Amino acid sequence: MSEELSTALVELRRDEAVEIVRSKIDGGEDPIQILEECRRGMTIVGDRFQKGEYFLAELMLSAEIFKGAVAILEPYLASASESEPLGKVLLATLRGDIHDLGKNILATLLKSQGFEVHDLGVDVAPGLVVEKVRETGPDFVGFSVLITTAFDSMKQAAEMLHEAGLREQFKLMIGGGVTTSVVRDHVGADFQTTDATEGVAYCIDVMRGR
Repeated sequence: MSEELSTALVELRRDEAVEIVRSKIDGGEDPIQILEECRRGMTIVGDRFQKGEYFLAELMLSAEIFKGAVAILEPYLASASESEPLGKVLLATLRGDIHDLGKNILATLLKSQGFEVHDLGVDVAPGLVVEKVRETGPDFVGFSVLITTAFDSMKQAAEMLHEAGLREQFKLMIGGGVTTSVVRDHVGADFQTTDATEGVAYCIDVMRGR
């Protein structure tokens, strides 16, 4: 597979990245494969940020380029997915955290695989999660986190869902660079990852196993 798109994204060439996405779509390439190339580019950007080679400004610009690419791809991703949703996923970045890049990547990948995604956004109150779980009846609830101060909000939301008698109705996932198996157990989640593609694979495996 060509790496020109991921390279353009990594090197923060916005106009070139958008042009490549449009050219690939017009050429009949699989939108899911185009999205995967974008995701690989974002992974490289994340690695450079962790190493101190990129800073917040570069991270934010790459996120905007990614969002622009997704905006072009989404109509094609929707038509490529199954007519009946594979499952429902409720996503949120909870109170105390306003980072949404990882969550947005996961949401896009899930949609591309045929999942119905309900995204509550960032800095979400635990009570709103309970309300929306009642409203949407998801198969999965996913909490994205990039700073440790949001751990308590995740745990609080999980406890409120349990008290409301809703916790057994779905699988609870947590993700983000600061999460570990210890955090998973602290929150009471079923699954933890730092890789959005692993999260998608988990959702697919669970739904196919039902």
